[in-house]
Amino acid sequence: MVKVAQSDPVTFEVLKNSFVNLVDQMSEQILRTCYSFVIYNRDFSSALCDANGNTVMQGTQDIAVHVGTLHLTAKAVIEDFKDDIHPGDIFLVNDPYRGGTHFNDVRIIRPVFYGEKLIAFMQSNGHWADMGGSVPGSFDVSSKDHYGEGVRIPPVRVWSKGKYLADVANLLVSNMRVPEERLGDLRSQAEATKVAEKELLRLVDKYSVDTVLAAFEEVQDYVERLTRAKLKELPNGTWETVDYIDMDPDLGDGLIPIKVKMTIEDDQIFYDLEGSHPSIGCFLNSSMGASLSGLYGGTKTFFPDIPLNSGFYRVINAHLPEDTVVNARWPVAVSGFCSGPYEKIMNACFELWSHVIPEKALACSFNLEYLLIGGWDQREGYDNFFMWYDWMAGGHGGRSNKDGANAMSPVFGAGLSVQPCEGQERLTPVITSRHEIITDSGGPGEYRGGCGIEKGGTLTNITETVMSVCCDRSRSVTWGIFGGLPSNPHGNWLNPGTDKEEFLGAFFSNVAVKDGDSFTRPSAGGGGLGDPLKRQPEAVLEDVIDDYVSIERAKKDYGVIIKEIDAEIDEYEILEQETLQEREYIRLNRKNWLEEDVHVVHEMYKQGEIDHLDLIRRYGVLIDFATGEVLNRSTEQFREMLQKRSVAYWD
Repeated sequence: MVKVAQSDPVTFEVLKNSFVNLVDQMSEQILRTCYSFVIYNRDFSSALCDANGNTVMQGTQDIAVHVGTLHLTAKAVIEDFKDDIHPGDIFLVNDPYRGGTHFNDVRIIRPVFYGEKLIAFMQSNGHWADMGGSVPGSFDVSSKDHYGEGVRIPPVRVWSKGKYLADVANLLVSNMRVPEERLGDLRSQAEATKVAEKELLRLVDKYSVDTVLAAFEEVQDYVERLTRAKLKELPNGTWETVDYIDMDPDLGDGLIPIKVKMTIEDDQIFYDLEGSHPSIGCFLNSSMGASLSGLYGGTKTFFPDIPLNSGFYRVINAHLPEDTVVNARWPVAVSGFCSGPYEKIMNACFELWSHVIPEKALACSFNLEYLLIGGWDQREGYDNFFMWYDWMAGGHGGRSNKDGANAMSPVFGAGLSVQPCEGQERLTPVITSRHEIITDSGGPGEYRGGCGIEKGGTLTNITETVMSVCCDRSRSVTWGIFGGLPSNPHGNWLNPGTDKEEFLGAFFSNVAVKDGDSFTRPSAGGGGLGDPLKRQPEAVLEDVIDDYVSIERAKKDYGVIIKEIDAEIDEYEILEQETLQEREYIRLNRKNWLEEDVHVVHEMYKQGEIDHLDLIRRYGVLIDFATGEVLNRSTEQFREMLQKRSVAYWD
């Protein structure tokens, strides 16, 4: 039974917002004191938890995947240490099998006491750029178990009754690259929790401990009541869908299904992921906590006005079958969960909720991508180990009444900042050569998906350096809904435009690189929403003017014929009669294109008659761009997906 708030409305509102401010103060402290450029660009989150470990409040820019698991790691500390928790203690944990996400997400947890009474936990989670393991950055695609991914840290005490346990901290960071940076982030996060502790005790002194503790419960109850009231306004029913990971390296060709069934029953949500694929032979698996967080984040997207705390979690029940990609158990590798199951679960939720609340509909967004380059920096005055750790912006899915957003942070972490190239170039021997929006990368639709970007760089003054990438959707290409079409595939190129050009794909590890090597990588756009043939020709023209869509693909994807008059002054003309004819031609043929013999299509591609976007959007054919071979099983699954998400909504 949900309790009714006991505080007067003014005190309740003041304390509710004070808790948000308290968490935000942690964030500001971290930004000013962290050592890692990764954390400085906001790959961190904080939370206030009550004495039972339940999340009372998050901040205003915390990352979804972190916040949805912080209560679990707080509870892990309570479970392991029970009554052996004292004022001045600080704990550290990164264990994904105990409610964490992956090994790089390191949580610093400070219990807060009022006198002798434990009243709260302050928690700071930061993504440490390296946790040891077989490759710099700790993202090894080939890892099948956690031993190649870095140091697994169950709840461990690093400050005991106010005394810093240097031996414990040094034991941990000595197994990581650039240990002095890791220690700096440890101290930064610990100090942030101290700032939050001081602020909470100030509130206790002002309002009394009983009032603040009551507010902890009331804030969670308030969120639960609000969420249940919203659900009661919606229809009961069951909806289901499937998204995919590109492949299992042990199996080869074939997309890896993640099935999500959602049931709304009065004021409760039930998710069932039964039928999702067994754990796969690489690091693109997810632990239970991270998958739960994907369900929380995907749901919360459709209720943006509701605060996020454990009251929200009470409304969601989930079945995550064990030993699958969505609930991999120790010691299965899980470091790539963010690019694997997590964002697939979120996007699947977007599609399901788009059916329930169509006025908030959202198509699939681009896949999170990390590029990691680690080695020896030989620039004058440096001569040390470096880590270049970069994530991409990309396109979000088309929405119910407007285009998707261009060049956004991934749905994994909407608070992430794009890392400034100038800072990266100062800290590492990597020069950025290009960073620009990709024309034609947004998935076609009545409402176009947002555009992705391409980022390239050149390595200078390096030795003993390797490159790794954590990504996906080179085959399970970002999809559209309600008749919309996919965007473009992810993938990375080494030495593009040279005789040494090599396609490395969307995930790889430990590729040796040397001084002078260059690379480029496109991110996908978002999927389109609605039939592209229903997009207003004037909107397509604006896209051409803005260089979001080329004249060629305006014709192929939208059936809009545009004549260039003077591109220098953005003067173009829509040829109305030709547009009507082209749209009718596409309407009559597009269903047949998706049934064309795969090998006929492949031959057309090899002969240069069609391009890679034609393969994906017109014919639904997937190939391995490294070998040029057709992926028969993946194509079959991809075409089946297009039939359900696109063809079913065409006239």
